[in-house]
Amino acid sequence: MHRIEVDAEVDLLSENKRLARENREFLRKHGIKAINIMGAIGSGKTLLIEKTVDALRDVRVGVILGDVVCKADYERVQKHDVLAEPINTGKECHLDAHLIHHSIQKFSDVDLILIENVGNLICPVDFDLGEDVRVVMVSVTEGDDVVEKHPEIFRLADVIIINKVALAEFVEADVEKMVEDARRLNPNAKIIRMDLKKGVGFDEWLEFLRGVLNVSGNSG
Repeated sequence: MHRIEVDAEVDLLSENKRLARENREFLRKHGIKAINIMGAIGSGKTLLIEKTVDALRDVRVGVILGDVVCKADYERVQKHDVLAEPINTGKECHLDAHLIHHSIQKFSDVDLILIENVGNLICPVDFDLGEDVRVVMVSVTEGDDVVEKHPEIFRLADVIIINKVALAEFVEADVEKMVEDARRLNPNAKIIRMDLKKGVGFDEWLEFLRGVLNVSGNSG
């Protein structure tokens, strides 16, 4: 019985990799960059997307929102006059390439797709979506040991955002410890200290995105 479960898992991951390759080919064909934003519940992923959409009005942006039930986040993002697609994952704690495969067909005319993954620091690790960039976002309110407790997702990240840094002293979190833990796990990742409510680190995030898109301009 155990052997059958392992075989099924291998088949599932193999099929996910195949579909991720197809997604990547579609994105490249249409000149689209895709950003997979992962992180725990409450880390600030949706707010990051809202502010990014507003700031990059000179860029055609699409948003895919994944959650067990994503009605609330979808309604928030939709208010920003952007093409958005909700994906309800039901019992699944992550997005996968198959779910994305159906959604991206609606985004052939955009330059950038921001994908909000399900709020989880474990499940999304094994599932390539076909994205160009993997972002992991955590907040100081999760505790300054959150990085060392979830090593795999940080090892695979291209960008690590530590959010709500203005609250660090109030929740007794050591931001520098979080940064050091992230650098130890992934010395090649870009690390951004951020506080979206205070505007800290957001310009650095926009600069990174414009580098990915290879465009310049006033982010407004």
